[in-house]
Amino acid sequence: MKKIFPIITILIFLSLLGIIFFQVLWIRQAEKTKEQQFEEHILIVTATAGNDLVEQKGNLSPFDNKKNNDAFSPLNVFPPTIAHKFSREEVSATIKNAFEKHGFKDIPFEFQIAPTSMIGEVIQSENFFKFYEDSANNKNFIYPLESPSGSVSEGISPEELLVIIVPHIKSIIWKQMSWMVAGAVIFTVIIFCAFFLTIRALLKQKKLSEIKSDFINNMTHEFKTPLATISLAVDALKNEKVINDRTKMDYFSGIIKDENKRMNRQVETILEAALLDKQQIRLNLKAMHAHELIQVALNNIKLPVEEKQGTLEVNLSAPNDLILADDVHFTNLINNLLDNAVKYSKENPVIKLTTQNISHSFRIKIEDNGIGMSKETLHRIFEKFYRAHTGNLHNVKGFGLGLSYVKTLVLSHHGKIKAESTLGKGSCFTIDIPQNKVPNVEG
Repeated sequence: MKKIFPIITILIFLSLLGIIFFQVLWIRQAEKTKEQQFEEHILIVTATAGNDLVEQKGNLSPFDNKKNNDAFSPLNVFPPTIAHKFSREEVSATIKNAFEKHGFKDIPFEFQIAPTSMIGEVIQSENFFKFYEDSANNKNFIYPLESPSGSVSEGISPEELLVIIVPHIKSIIWKQMSWMVAGAVIFTVIIFCAFFLTIRALLKQKKLSEIKSDFINNMTHEFKTPLATISLAVDALKNEKVINDRTKMDYFSGIIKDENKRMNRQVETILEAALLDKQQIRLNLKAMHAHELIQVALNNIKLPVEEKQGTLEVNLSAPNDLILADDVHFTNLINNLLDNAVKYSKENPVIKLTTQNISHSFRIKIEDNGIGMSKETLHRIFEKFYRAHTGNLHNVKGFGLGLSYVKTLVLSHHGKIKAESTLGKGSCFTIDIPQNKVPNVEG
């Protein structure tokens, strides 16, 4: 798993980069194709508009001047031009109709009609020169305007050019391609999410695999020790000297019984954790004095503390200790915390247990001067089966179920638990159990 996981991660990551790379190439190619098609269409529109203007000019009489009704104006001395015949609004309307005829609505444009020679009139839209100078973002389309052949009566007209500018052509192209780009982005995000979920699932699987290995190692050690002790005791019972000595028989029988109880407790711990996981344990919550339950747990832990030549400092100073609790499970959770304080302590441990009332809660604080925990361990101590890595050493017994069990029970009592620790200096666990729902709370 350790070798496969980075390979899978790299392969998926490279695949993602490849997909994104080819998507970008595809979009850029699509943009160029779309721009080329758009320009071809606008050229057709420009030609249509130019032909419409020439045709409309051809339908007018020589003396019909829409810009100046004076047929004898000096401008009419020269051959008539489109710029001379039509107003700016009429030219704009003709170009707009040409756009709409070819299916281009709401496309912005600027125009100019100017003679190819220095002689003649120029007509243009208001912002023509503003966009004409910016050729990088705008596209110019030019179409020559000439009088129809055979128009003798009109004389020879100077050649004119129709220039249409479409501002911000790239913006128009991207707007038309928006659905395509949006689709590509959405599917890329979906792929990234799938990648993230896959990596997360792999990490979770890796973590579960490590937890499973740790659990099996710990379980093997936990059961191996009592089994070995029972085996030695059974062998001793077969000895003739022991058979004839009632005191020794009782001693070795007691060892077998104690080790059997120890194994049963371990099995019950695992089964209890499984039941808690399935939420099949129902607590029998009733109003109880917490100090009495804590005292039971303290009596259970006195002997292990004495064996390590440690001390218990108890300060049950909370004036109101009435809480809603399940006496068995509440005692067990205190037992677990005190047992951990002893197991993870050095020689001559000092374990402090204090109680107090905070707002509407009953607070229990258990402190020790043990080995403490790193930040990484502190973030994960309440995870099921998790134990701090100690290499191949199994000097601290357990399955990594204790604190997970404790947190589940605290939450089942509607309380909160907080852990604080400094590596090498010890740990502190704080439990707050609410009292506002306890009937007849003593003040």
